[in-house]
Amino acid sequence: MGLFDFIRDAGKALGIGGDDEAPSAEALQEELNSHDLGTEGVTVEIDGDKAVVKGEVENQDIFERMVVAVGNTLGISQVETDVAVGDDEREPVFHTVERGDTLWAIASTHYGNGSKYNAIFEANTPMLSHPDKIYPGQVLRIPALGEEA
Repeated sequence: MGLFDFIRDAGKALGIGGDDEAPSAEALQEELNSHDLGTEGVTVEIDGDKAVVKGEVENQDIFERMVVAVGNTLGISQVETDVAVGDDEREPVFHTVERGDTLWAIASTHYGNGSKYNAIFEANTPMLSHPDKIYPGQVLRIPALGEEA
């Protein structure tokens, strides 16, 4: 089981609630399913501003993408996971975007080479649609080089 922190006031708005309200479990499940990540074996519950995800996924890549997809939702401050991972489970690496960050700068920080930014972009698709469309408070997964797919 893992617990991951997010910024409650940053992320994609779902439904018609206020900015300080967490989305419904149904709306969050629908959003997760819309990304077609391979998360058919998981369910999402809401406990205040915490999303609780339970079930199983095929691999670590799907697990990390799932955490990012759920956590980068307006009104969610934490994602708690009780998810079995089918392959080599490891501690995920995440980066919270700060004002002025670019994928190049983030790659420089994590890899020592900004030109590796595409690894971070690819690791966060389909939630990211373009390398320049990141925002403060957004949480990105940082894959080990060579494992970004």
